[in-house]
Amino acid sequence: MSVQTILLDFSIDPQRLGDDASRKEVRKRIEEALECYIPNLRFVHDLLPEDGYFCTYMDKAGTVVTVRFFHVQGLITVNVEYYKENSEQPRVSLESIKLLENSLRNYLGSERSKHLPPIKRGTYIDVYLTSSDERLIEYDIDKMVFEKRSPFQKVQIVHSKVLGNMLVLDELQNLAEADLIYTETLMMRGVEQYEGKEIVILGGGDGALLYELLKENPKFVTMLEIDDLVMQACNEHMKSICGDVLERRNGPNYEIIVGDCMVALQKYFKDGRKFDYVFGDLTDVPLSPTPTGELWDFIRTFLEASFKVLRPDGKFMTHANGPTVQRR
Repeated sequence: MSVQTILLDFSIDPQRLGDDASRKEVRKRIEEALECYIPNLRFVHDLLPEDGYFCTYMDKAGTVVTVRFFHVQGLITVNVEYYKENSEQPRVSLESIKLLENSLRNYLGSERSKHLPPIKRGTYIDVYLTSSDERLIEYDIDKMVFEKRSPFQKVQIVHSKVLGNMLVLDELQNLAEADLIYTETLMMRGVEQYEGKEIVILGGGDGALLYELLKENPKFVTMLEIDDLVMQACNEHMKSICGDVLERRNGPNYEIIVGDCMVALQKYFKDGRKFDYVFGDLTDVPLSPTPTGELWDFIRTFLEASFKVLRPDGKFMTHANGPTVQRR
C-alpha cells in the first residue's frame, strides 16, 4: 500500500499565462484533458499567489489533482495523488500517464513536457535511496531483511531483486551482494600486488574488502571498524561477500579490531609501525564547492594520520565521487 504521486510539467509561452482571461482558457483546456483520464473531478479551490496561479480538484474516490501556473517562466505543473492498496490496480496507469501528457501537450501547445512514473510514498519498505550527491534512486527493493540502530548509525539490510541483499547505513546505500566490481575497483585487482604486504583497512565493516584481499595472500591485514552491529548484520545476511571473516574476526594473516580507527592509527604512529597499504573504506567524500565543515575536517584528519603510517613507497587507497577520469 502506498500513496501514488504522479508529476507532470509543461512549458508554454509565458504570455498565455499573463492575464486572467488567458489563465482561464488554459485551465479549461487542462480540465478537458484531465476528464478523459480521471473522470468526475470537481473543482475545489484556487489561489492567486504572486508568481502565478494554483487550483485543486478531487474526485469521490479521493484522487487529488493540483495545477500550478508559474506565469513568468511559462511553466505549468500537474500533480496527481491517490492512495492505493497493494491488491488494487492503479487508478492511472503508466500508459494513461503518457497519454495524458500527450493530450495536455497538444491542448496547451506545449514546447516541452515531461512526466514521471508514480512515486510511491508511505510504504513500509522504502524503495528510494539518495545518492551522496543528492540524487534520488529507485531500487527494486522487496524486503527488509535487517533493521536496527547502533550507537553510531541506522543499520539496514534490504533485499533487491537484481542486486541481492544490500547494506544501507543512515539511508545511504553502501554495498550489495552484486557489487564485487566495487570492491575489485577499490583494491585495483590485477594492478596492485598484495602478496606479502602489510595492510590496514579503515572501516570496511561489510567485510567484503578484507575477504577479497585475503585471496591475494598478504602478509597481514588489520581491519579497524567502529560499528560492531554492521559486522554482525553482514555476517548473518551477506556471507556471499564476506565469507566467514566477520564471524571468525581473526586468522593467521588478519585481525579485526572493533574501535575508533583514529585511536589505532595514532598508536601505530607512536609505535613506529608502517604499512604498505592503507584503505580508506569509510564515509563518502562529499561533493561540495569548498572543502569545509565537520565531515571535511574528519577526512583531513584520517588522511593525515594514514600518511604517517605508510612506508615511503606505500599507497593510500580509497573511493570518491566525481566525474569519470580516464588515464591515458
